[in-house]
Amino acid sequence: MDFHDKLNTIVNKNNSLVCVGLDSDSDKLPAIVKQHENPQFTFNKALIDATHDLVCCYKPNPAFYEARGDAGVKELKMTCDYIGGIYPEIPVIIDAKRGDIGNTNQGYAKYVFDYFKADAITVMPYMGIESLSCFFTYTKKGIIIGCHSSNPGAKEFQELEINGKPLYELVAEELVKQYGDNPNTMMFMGATFPQQLTDIRKIVGDMTFLVPGVGSQGGDVGSFVKAGLNSQNAGLIINASRSIIFASNDSDFAEKAKGETKKLRDEINRYRR
Repeated sequence: MDFHDKLNTIVNKNNSLVCVGLDSDSDKLPAIVKQHENPQFTFNKALIDATHDLVCCYKPNPAFYEARGDAGVKELKMTCDYIGGIYPEIPVIIDAKRGDIGNTNQGYAKYVFDYFKADAITVMPYMGIESLSCFFTYTKKGIIIGCHSSNPGAKEFQELEINGKPLYELVAEELVKQYGDNPNTMMFMGATFPQQLTDIRKIVGDMTFLVPGVGSQGGDVGSFVKAGLNSQNAGLIINASRSIIFASNDSDFAEKAKGETKKLRDEINRYRR
């Protein structure tokens, strides 16, 4: 099953567009978890077990694991293997935001798809859409291209006008031109910029968006859900990280995370009716 079909299946099963970002910063882990031999994996496992029936995917950012060196990379691998073994119906997105050329990108693709066995990766198009071609050789994997990010400084470059159009629109147009017929082609659009989300939806049709910026970054749920839903009343992977996984720093962290995940899922679904 390819990423697009796997995603749609779990969206329907769990009635959820929520993605939990497993940005398990080791400095912020609850004290009860830090005492374990594999603290990041222990933390992630508890979160996954608590939320697996409420999500459409999980999205670990490798930076939080690579910061610990080989120990962190090992625990990211353990996390991916755990999801794939116990909850194989739930996709895993490695939020690596890779972007280079040629053999370098090939190495990134092998790392994410062959080693972690993830279902999708986030990539950056600054080197040109052509530079991402090696990722697309993995025909069953999701390739999620950066279009407009959620951070305050996104406007510095992404909204620069070229021939009367902002850069992020040109990225979307070129992506559709080169890979628009591939259902596993997706892009990420920040929840903090709902108007831009509306603009891009007009360009890309029913393509799925990964939407970061919910929760701690302040994205308004109603605004971006209304702006981003496609004709199938879906087409969004709505990510929340810190507001869910660090909802509590005590022994009840997994229970609190479950509550926050359910709360977000239900809020999103109110705007899907």
